[in-house]
Amino acid sequence: MQISFKLGLRAQEIALLQINEIAKLNVTGKYFKLLEVMSLPAAYTKGADAMGRSQSQYQRKTISFDVESFDKVVRQIVALAKACAPVNPEDFYQPVRKHKGKSRDLPMVDAALRAAFTDYLRLRLEKARTLMPSSPLFITQKGGPYSPNTLQEHKAVILRDWASVEKRVPTADDLP
Repeated sequence: MQISFKLGLRAQEIALLQINEIAKLNVTGKYFKLLEVMSLPAAYTKGADAMGRSQSQYQRKTISFDVESFDKVVRQIVALAKACAPVNPEDFYQPVRKHKGKSRDLPMVDAALRAAFTDYLRLRLEKARTLMPSSPLFITQKGGPYSPNTLQEHKAVILRDWASVEKRVPTADDLP
């Protein structure tokens, strides 16, 4: 919760964090030093599709060309037609621009946050004995990385508990 509130990270960004984003491990992986600034890679951020769940193929509905580019395409098609070569329309599409996220540098100056990171990494070291810099920062009971959805659910449970709000299931009486 502290990472979300104090650093402003989304569930997906938290799920993707690796140990090397918050701490520098020694060669043996048995000791660490917290970094002063967390560098959140662009690949983790909202626009970068870090979890790889969006469509890998983009369906185009329109293609825009300026006049010069259009004339160039027409000349290429004419040349291919005169040479009796096959003409594949996809060869003339402009490249799809993928939306890229932006990297962010987040100062880790809050004392409580630093203490929580230190305690957490010490617990991880006690259990694992050594850590790899590329290991997920947060792991499930099974030892794998958290999914953003699971983190979101855990945050919701914690917030409901803090606010003393019970999760109520709608009934038929709730319908208009």
